[in-house]
Amino acid sequence: MDKPRSLSSPQAVMERQAALQGSHMTRLATFVRDLRAAHPAWEFPDFDPFDGGTEAKILFLFEKPGPMTSAKHKGSGFISRNNDDPTAEAIFTFMNEAGIERNRTLIWNVIPGWNGTRKVTTAELHSGVAHLETLIPLLPNLKIIVLVGGKAQRAKRLLQPMCSHILTSAHPSPIVRATRPTEWGSISAIWALAREND
Repeated sequence: MDKPRSLSSPQAVMERQAALQGSHMTRLATFVRDLRAAHPAWEFPDFDPFDGGTEAKILFLFEKPGPMTSAKHKGSGFISRNNDDPTAEAIFTFMNEAGIERNRTLIWNVIPGWNGTRKVTTAELHSGVAHLETLIPLLPNLKIIVLVGGKAQRAKRLLQPMCSHILTSAHPSPIVRATRPTEWGSISAIWALAREND
């Protein structure tokens, strides 16, 4: 079922893995396989096939995958709003509050892989944008990018040549909720703007 933290279930993870064969996912699955081949020391989660895949109109770019995307660390192996962690649960909630249909979205990260740390170096940022130069042409219906979190927003200037319509929002992490409640409270409204402008 499509509900918060549903990827805590091994059966749900298996269903997502099978759904990677869908026509809207084929080119994205190849993109991820190429990342894994080029950078074997990193872990690259798959896109969530319950999202829009190559048909998506809104690309949500977060900062960097966390351990709950890592199959090696008891995560799902996917970038997903259904992952078993509080940030993913908040993403699920904010998407619903913003009224964004799931098939219009794709969730990814500016830094596409997990290397055991949440730190984002300048070199990683530039490398991540270079990979986005490969990803974005795979999304022919893309209308808008939402950069989520301060680290992701560092890429805005570099991404503007690829997409003229870019929004920014706070990151839906427990830290932001505790320390910057006003920014936290604005997330769903900003994401709703993405829905209105796609």
